[in-house]
Amino acid sequence: MTYTAWIIVTAALVGLSCGLVGVFLILRKTAMMADAISHTVLLGIVIAFLVTREVSGSAMLVGGILAGLVTAFLVQWLHSLRVQHDASMGIVFTTLFAIGVILISTSVGNAHLDVQHALMGEITFIPFHTITLPVIGQIPQATALLMIVFLVVLFFIIAFYKEWKITSFDPTLAASLGIPVMVMHYLFMSLVSVTTVASFDSVGAIMVVAMLITPAASAYLWTDKLAVMLVLSGFFGVISAVAGFYVAAWIDTSISGSMAFATGIVFLVSFIGSPKHGLLSKYIRPGVHGRIVWRVKR
Repeated sequence: MTYTAWIIVTAALVGLSCGLVGVFLILRKTAMMADAISHTVLLGIVIAFLVTREVSGSAMLVGGILAGLVTAFLVQWLHSLRVQHDASMGIVFTTLFAIGVILISTSVGNAHLDVQHALMGEITFIPFHTITLPVIGQIPQATALLMIVFLVVLFFIIAFYKEWKITSFDPTLAASLGIPVMVMHYLFMSLVSVTTVASFDSVGAIMVVAMLITPAASAYLWTDKLAVMLVLSGFFGVISAVAGFYVAAWIDTSISGSMAFATGIVFLVSFIGSPKHGLLSKYIRPGVHGRIVWRVKR
């Protein structure tokens, strides 16, 4: 595959994995946890680097996952102390992210790890760091990791589809049915952390947040069926990644920023044109023989 193709495939895998996970964040009304975790994983990655002195590998993944779980636990703990949920997220993620930034500035040194890299990623360098796999051959290391993460995301969504569906819509009912609600919560947050950490190095925090929230929010406007919503969200994530890359190449700008912007365009189109919850659906309804009838408010 070409240099360009690997960048597109990598970005598409980010959009696909984040799109699937993001649906449950939207349904649980915890979309901003994506923002919190995508920033606090920086602290976990920095601590992992300080321990191992490596900027890649399983240690970074474990560090990021643990940081995500700590974030979820602290947010839940503060909320249990009657701190508002959104305030809890704001307190935790700004504090942990600030600690990560301070450690980068004071302890990391000349390693390939800085705040700019954390926010925007380095997707253009992805094709240069390759590994050799059986059958497949040479493949970018980040792409291989994202392929594995996508399969993990797919496996967990299929395995816990019923449990996450019920706990997302009605945690009280889930508890009455014997479903361990908190176990499901932290299991899901672990999946969010894995997806975030795997995507973090490639595309940065800004695009991770955009891909976790916006495609899922767009899909939510088109359907009320969870299975369809998952498919649409993954599709919107891939479309945003591909379109964003070509727009960035056309106007010579940040690839990650352009992809994040593309998710916003997809949401805008959905917000206006969705037949179920779109802006136009409030003024247009299907008439007899398929004709369009304008709704007039009195």
